[in-house]
Amino acid sequence: MYNIPYHKETNNQVVDELIRQYPLAFLTGCDSENKPVVTQIPLFIEEIDGRKLLRGHIMKNNDHHKAFLNNKNVLAVFTGKNTYVSGTWYSNPYTPSTWNYMSVHIKGNLKFVNENELEDILRVTSLYFENQNEESTTTFDKLPTAFKQKALKMIVGFEIEIVDIDTVFKLSQDRDIESYQNIIRELEMQNEDARVIAEEMEKREKGLFSKKNKSTIIVKGNKM
Repeated sequence: MYNIPYHKETNNQVVDELIRQYPLAFLTGCDSENKPVVTQIPLFIEEIDGRKLLRGHIMKNNDHHKAFLNNKNVLAVFTGKNTYVSGTWYSNPYTPSTWNYMSVHIKGNLKFVNENELEDILRVTSLYFENQNEESTTTFDKLPTAFKQKALKMIVGFEIEIVDIDTVFKLSQDRDIESYQNIIRELEMQNEDARVIAEEMEKREKGLFSKKNKSTIIVKGNKM
């Protein structure tokens, strides 16, 4: 984790929104031989009985399932948009280039759940991606019973009780105002990912450069 204080996102609503907007996470753990395993699956952050959880499902009897049976400690990594930032866009162009991105790392303990809870996870997942359209033929409750009975034997649902949440929202917070505004202008002329990062930077500009600190140039070394 790129652990620098001014790249942290402290607003829990912003963190939750990134997870909801980009639910496809890298779920990593270690098997009984301490070898890493990773799978990419959609995970959803939910509050159940006052506990914040991630919930999802995976195929049974593969290396991920077996690893998580042996070791309940997992790390889920969610990533938003990301983009290259050229050092030529800074007020001092003789500066190394960098990369701006948003990332949430969640550590927790994974527990497999029963079939009723699995059905609820599948219902939530399918409705989410079908924009809560309960009449969609691909939502869990609309699928043929025979298909569901067969599919449920092949997958397993789980919940992750969250132990720690860490973030990196690396959005040029360490630049002076001239550089910051120029980076935004340049990113707005790039691809969709870059434009999303520019929009995120614009949201933070007022807070970063208040009247008190507008004249202060922060000089920090960026890293790729």
